[in-house]
Parts: sequence; structure tokens; C-alpha cells
Amino acid sequence: MISTIAMATDGSKAAVSAERYAVSLASRLKARLSGLSVVEERFVRGIEEDGLGVVPPNLDGLGAYLSNRATATARRLGERAAAENVDHYCDTAEGIADDRIVERGQQADLIVIGRDGNYASFHSGLIGSTANGVIRKTSKPALVVPSGAEQSGPIVLAFDGSPGSRIGANLAVQLATRLGEQIHVFVDSKDKGRAAARFEEVRELVGSTPVPVREISSTLGRPDVKIVDSAREVRAGLIVMGAYGRNRITEYFLGSNASAVVRTSPIAVLLAR
Repeated sequence: MISTIAMATDGSKAAVSAERYAVSLASRLKARLSGLSVVEERFVRGIEEDGLGVVPPNLDGLGAYLSNRATATARRLGERAAAENVDHYCDTAEGIADDRIVERGQQADLIVIGRDGNYASFHSGLIGSTANGVIRKTSKPALVVPSGAEQSGPIVLAFDGSPGSRIGANLAVQLATRLGEQIHVFVDSKDKGRAAARFEEVRELVGSTPVPVREISSTLGRPDVKIVDSAREVRAGLIVMGAYGRNRITEYFLGSNASAVVRTSPIAVLLAR
């Protein structure tokens, strides 16, 4: 049961979609929103005398600016939540952003974070460093929201039979039931026998939901591309998948399909653990 959502924001234009998504989801689930904006320690203390004889600048003004900006960001998120009658608590912290967000997420059932951030315009193909750190370090389900994503439409469950995808199936049932949205189950079907077994397994996992369940399969192309394409076709509001696939190497790295979907999807992605 998702009763508390931790939402981290840096106040950037790219984070606005994540703020709106988190508040809308909290409103629809009747969940409490725990908002956080972090004053990045690396910016406040990152410029130090390095032995080259060059005196570093006075950073007092920068520190005050970043602190005020974080406070304004937390206040804006709180105002969004209040406007939707969402029970909330929004504050700031100082430190390494992904570590502070992971710590806050330990008190919640779900972490929501924007895929990009303040420096979205300076990279392509990769997600922001803070989002990357959070989804690698947390043990909680993490929902990654790209710019422009909307919190409405069916849920696409990408199921590969891994432990994470089984957890994802349970989360998809919870969310679909409470949000009143359909579930579209995607199974890669290049191996017909394996695909049939996975559909049989996932039917048992999602069979209790009162909302309609549809099945999608495909034999051509890369699974990550097919998952995103399928979500686009059904106008999904959320993709749910395991953070790690069946062939994961270590808990520290995302599965290759999960990583690719998060990186390229225009639709929010919930990584189940």
C-alpha cells in the first residue's frame, strides 16, 4: 500500500513535471507527500584552495542563494500540494543530493524524482546525475518522471519473470485498482514457449484486479524499444517494470532494459524493487 510518497525537486524547469506528477499521484492515492529540496554540498564547499596558490572566491553569497532557492522550491511544492488538498510536509536539507533523497525515501513507500534537472540542456541520452544516483542507491520503488509526462492513462507492466517484475506486477495491481486505470501487460515473445509461460504467470499475479487487463507481445526488435513504443500506442501514464532483469550482475547497476527505458521514455517509469 502506497501511503507516503517522497518527492525530490531542484526547482528547475525540468522538475516541474515531476512535481505535478507527484502531487497528482498523491491526490489520487490519498497519500501523504514528503517533499525535499537539497542544497548541494558540492556547490557550497566544492571550491577550495587546491595548492596551486590561487585563492578561491568568497562563497558566502553562493551559499545564501542556494539555500534561499531550495527554500523557495520546497515552498512551491508545498503550495502545489495544498492546492490539491494533499497532506504534505516539504523542507530542505544540505549534503549530497542523492544521499539525502535516498535517506528521505526510507520513510516512504515510493520515491518520485525528475529524470532531468538543472543541467538537462547540457546532456543528451543520459539521465541527470542525481536521478541516476537515487535509482542506483535506493532500496525503495522509484518513479522517474521525464519532462512533459502526464499522470493519466493506462499502466503498462513490462513483465520478464524476474523477481523485480513480480514486485512490479503487485504494484501495478495496487495502482491500477486505486487509480481506476487499465493494465496492459507487455511480454517479449521472441521465445514463444517462454512468452506463454510468462503470460500464464503474470495472469495469476494480476488476476485479482477489478480493472481490465490487456496483453501485448512482440517478436521483433529490442525489448526496451518495444516497451516504450507499446506505452506510446496505448497513451499510458505509467510504465512499471523491475529495476533488474533476469540476468543482473549486481544490485548496484540497473538492468539494461530498465536503464534504456528510463533514459528514453517520454512516459514516467516506476522501477520496482
